Amino acid sequence: MPATSPELDPSQATPAQRRRWAQYLADERAEAAVYRRLARRRSGDERDILQQLEAAENRHERHWLQLLGGEPSKMPKASLRTRLTAWLAARFGSIFTLALAQLAEARSPYDSDPYATPAMRADEKIHHEVVRGLAARSRRQFSGTFRAAVFGANDGLVSNLALVMGIGATGVSGAFVLFSGLAGLLAGALSMGAGEFVSVKSQRELLDATEPNAFADDSLPDLDVDANELALVYRTRGMPQDDALRHAREVVANAHAGRMPARTGTVDAHEVVGGAWKAASSSFLFFSSGAIIPVLPWIFGLSGIAAVAVALVLVGIALLLTGGVVGLLSGASPLPRALRQLAIGFGAAAVTYVLGLVFGVSVA
Repeated sequence: MPATSPELDPSQATPAQRRRWAQYLADERAEAAVYRRLARRRSGDERDILQQLEAAENRHERHWLQLLGGEPSKMPKASLRTRLTAWLAARFGSIFTLALAQLAEARSPYDSDPYATPAMRADEKIHHEVVRGLAARSRRQFSGTFRAAVFGANDGLVSNLALVMGIGATGVSGAFVLFSGLAGLLAGALSMGAGEFVSVKSQRELLDATEPNAFADDSLPDLDVDANELALVYRTRGMPQDDALRHAREVVANAHAGRMPARTGTVDAHEVVGGAWKAASSSFLFFSSGAIIPVLPWIFGLSGIAAVAVALVLVGIALLLTGGVVGLLSGASPLPRALRQLAIGFGAAAVTYVLGLVFGVSVA
């Protein structure tokens, strides 16, 4: 580990600086534990990558131990985010853990600490990219279903809140609001599920029609090396004319020699889109779970302003949670996404509530 700047004498450090080093030490140990626990749940290349990240955190740990002159007499707890990440890693090893680790690596305090070495600062930036790459693999595997689930839950929350707020503002009875909310839940869930099925199914069919395939591979040995149209195939995929001709001759020559072209390992676009049935069921279930929340006050017998207030609180909490989860899983700070989700949902509800007041009815 490279030394810190030579003009810095660790023996002259203030008590506050030494407490900060002890906090760094606790955090590095906890982060090493995160990668160790994640590695146990992975195999092959991913396990090796995580083990090397753990080794890097151990190097950082030794640096702070050296500056402290050994184990501190009073060891602080790791940060709450790091402890939460370690807890998730030990029990789930999921995309949530990698997303939290990505956020932690993006907020390194070493950039402003003169006692951290340049190598440590560089390590933290590289770790962020490594963890982002690992998280990206998991995101691709469930992105289609996740998209349907998030959109479904959010649409259920916003649309049904807007519906019951608008109808409630007209002055109709609580029973009518409840019936309208339940009808909106069922109609919306069926519409969302059917729409997701058609959307994903159509997208997968479109990909089948546009992606390169092995349809003509069996005919490659019968092509003439010097006179064939295979180069046109590569030109349609964006390859320059000269490169396409050269590549076509190589492929045909290899086919004549019995060496068929290997399929290149690219990201499976179907994997990113997801399955039609999974997307439809996720959308149906999550729309229903979101849409039931605004109706809960009327289900439990509340009415009037009390029901509206409780619905707003419940939906507000749910919107913050869904927005926060989206932000977390996208590797960004969850708070701005949560507030954005809340503003959109309450904005839509406010519009329908005002319309309900404008077109209100008299109830005998």
